[in-house]
Amino acid sequence: MSEQSASTANEILRGQSQGSLLEVLGVSTRLGLTSFGGPIAHLGYFHEEYVKRRKWIDEQSYADLVALCQFLPGPASSQVSIAIGIARAGLPGGFAAWLGFTLPSALALIAFAFGIGALANAADAGWLHGLKIVAVAVVAQAVWGMARSLCPDRERATLAILASLVTLSWPTAFGQLSSIAIAGIVGSIIFSATASSSSLSHMRFPVGKRTGIAAWIIFFTLLIGLPLLRQIAPSHALEVFDSFFRVGSLVFGGGHVVLPLLQAEVVGPGWVTNEQFVAGYGAAQAVPGPLFTFAAYLGAVMGTEPNGWTGAFLTLVAIFLPSFLLVTGALPFWDLLRLVPVFQSALKGVNAAVVGLLLTALYIPVWTSAIHSPADFGLGLVAFGLLMFWKCPPWLVVLLTAVGGEVIARI
Repeated sequence: MSEQSASTANEILRGQSQGSLLEVLGVSTRLGLTSFGGPIAHLGYFHEEYVKRRKWIDEQSYADLVALCQFLPGPASSQVSIAIGIARAGLPGGFAAWLGFTLPSALALIAFAFGIGALANAADAGWLHGLKIVAVAVVAQAVWGMARSLCPDRERATLAILASLVTLSWPTAFGQLSSIAIAGIVGSIIFSATASSSSLSHMRFPVGKRTGIAAWIIFFTLLIGLPLLRQIAPSHALEVFDSFFRVGSLVFGGGHVVLPLLQAEVVGPGWVTNEQFVAGYGAAQAVPGPLFTFAAYLGAVMGTEPNGWTGAFLTLVAIFLPSFLLVTGALPFWDLLRLVPVFQSALKGVNAAVVGLLLTALYIPVWTSAIHSPADFGLGLVAFGLLMFWKCPPWLVVLLTAVGGEVIARI
């Protein structure tokens, strides 16, 4: 009887895991189809979907994940998505979250690489401008919500403002990391008296320490070993994989920061022409999801094999693999660290700085790239009201704002 009960319990657990896996894939795919506006806007979409609507993760844990991914190299928004997927459905859930969020834009850019030029002249389209405007509303909503919970006192509000001022005057990845690190040090000093691990819930990542250590070992083995291997056994496929893996491993700040590194890796050796690179970058602005999917386009248009679908798959896996390994390696230890009182007080300062970074991004590049006229401001205000006060689903607001942008363009 006990064996039957154990078997039944195992079947239930397997069913729940499969259900969660499909749920993660479905939600992340919808986000991958509608998340325009770059990495900071993506974090706003995630906050609304995963924290507010579905409650898969609490506000504090989400902020801690964002802080962690700001420290790790690679695309921060994709790493946050992977981490939430892992929390929901284990390592397969992390892969499902990455796949759903990444595949829509990757397929669109591969299609563009094969000669479908529908996106070639999209940079000036009214609907695309509307999508930039909705990103303003999404980021503003995220700043509003996170500031209320993470900056409830004047000390943390001051840290957020100072972090915003630092990143405005020092708009580099190093400036962001410096402001976060300094805020963490200040937080560990001024909030030490109020630090208590009892107020935090465990993030319950189903990743063991051995798995985390194994992920770190694989990461550093590939980072150090691939350049050596390409010298011992020359292969163009190996050279491509090494180049894109190294870019994904070493770029801090994500998003547009990756572009000069990619250009040096693919245009310099003549794998892709500069004209192809610029055309693909233009197309990448017209699709949702992470900008790192630009790698799929580059892999598809390369003049030498592997290219086409094979090249796109190779470059896409290579540039995102470091993120998966780094997140998997960090999560089991991050949960332990964030429950230590001293580290918790530092995180209060770090999270305040993250709010400051979001505030900076709300202005540059989100606001400055979208709001050019009173009509733009009015459309953004309507989108903000629909999100904040009418609680409309983000996908509907995205659609309505895209239509509004097209209407404004035709007036």
